[in-house]
Amino acid sequence: MRVAAVFGIDSSGLDMAVKLVILSLVVIYLALIYYTYADARRRIEDPLLVGCATAAALFPFVGTIVYMIVRPPEYLEDVRERELEMQAAEARLAHLGIFLCPHCDGEVKEDFLRCPHCLRKLKDACGSCGRPLDPSWRLCPYCEAEIPGITPARRRRRRSEQPAFPEPGP
Repeated sequence: MRVAAVFGIDSSGLDMAVKLVILSLVVIYLALIYYTYADARRRIEDPLLVGCATAAALFPFVGTIVYMIVRPPEYLEDVRERELEMQAAEARLAHLGIFLCPHCDGEVKEDFLRCPHCLRKLKDACGSCGRPLDPSWRLCPYCEAEIPGITPARRRRRRSEQPAFPEPGP
């Protein structure tokens, strides 16, 4: 009984070489699918997009090439590390008393009402003493003045006609 040769090749040596080439192409194809899946998991947070990238790799060789072109340039771990470094740098600057304008990133001081670079308003001034107020404050900590529209109105207690404690009798 004769085994069918690949592509009708009758030479056993040549047939073996063709089978090894086909086997190596299949192994490379499967390795590219796994590589695409593993790389997408390291670069993309959304599991649906990871699945789409892996599905694209099922198209022999072309899918992986397309994924390599459109994949995100950074690993998720690098993005998180950069964000942590930025937060640490901002905390160090705040600790040193150096603040940045949220609009133009120009250097401002904590008590500036306006940014000297972009002229945008940073804080409101107290109506009584004129010092800068933080938006989260409910009253001015410098002069104890209430901030109109923010400080809730105090409730006045009604005095009852009768004393709370009766006076002792004779």
